[in-house]
Amino acid sequence: MNHRCKVVATAVIIAALRQGVAAQAPLDPRLQTAVSLAQSGRADSARAVVRRLLTTLSPQDTIYPEALYVQGGMLASDPRSAATSLQRVVVEYGRSSWADDALLRLAQLYEAQNDPASAIQSVERLRRDYPDSPHLPRAEFVGARSAFDLRDETRGCAYVRDALAATGDDIELKNQVAFYAERCHAPSPSVASTSPSVASTSTSVDTQAHRGGSRFAVQVLMGKSAPQIDDMMSRLKTMGFPAHVVRDSSGYMKVRVGPYATRDAAQRAQGQLKTRFGGQPFLVEEP
Repeated sequence: MNHRCKVVATAVIIAALRQGVAAQAPLDPRLQTAVSLAQSGRADSARAVVRRLLTTLSPQDTIYPEALYVQGGMLASDPRSAATSLQRVVVEYGRSSWADDALLRLAQLYEAQNDPASAIQSVERLRRDYPDSPHLPRAEFVGARSAFDLRDETRGCAYVRDALAATGDDIELKNQVAFYAERCHAPSPSVASTSPSVASTSTSVDTQAHRGGSRFAVQVLMGKSAPQIDDMMSRLKTMGFPAHVVRDSSGYMKVRVGPYATRDAAQRAQGQLKTRFGGQPFLVEEP
């Protein structure tokens, strides 16, 4: 496995372990043991526990799709094996309570592998087959980022609007999606509640920033090491930041987050990046 694949797998698995399965029923105790092993740094032992369990279970056992989900969505050592296990949950156990979450994990995995088209396919299947899933807002956020990567602004902004409307009390997700709402000139719920004149003024300022030809971004890293750049890109995307790379004439690669239509939006992102990653992220103007 090349370094890029290792970075992708590690970022997605760490995110899955941190998020846990709060939206699901508690894990089977045997699977919880495996997850606990992984969280304590014993990933190989955790994978061995799940492999042994799958060999002893009947495919008809109700625990089987749960074990596949944990194997692919939380413990896999590489993207290919993660995708294989998660796809089995979706295809073979589409009626299980783990199928919608598996589609979310697949979308996140494909996005981290720079495969936005496949990420969008997973999001669309989740929307079609599981319209009441609690995972929809987070999946639609993945879909928005992937659509923007494909320069499909219309679809990306539609995902943003749907995600914002359904985030509920998830303040962190709502704040992340709100960054993209500014890109779409779609006010977040807090902005929408203000008077029409205020909302109109806000939109006008953003439009002027675009017409002026300059937008703002936050630079978080510069270097010539591709593995280091890939690592930072994966970490940023896994945490929901719209990251991209700019290469200059001297061969340096600059990892930036954005672009944002206004300096205020970029400064808010700068504060979040400093809190989460440390260092000295700074604002730049982009054409």
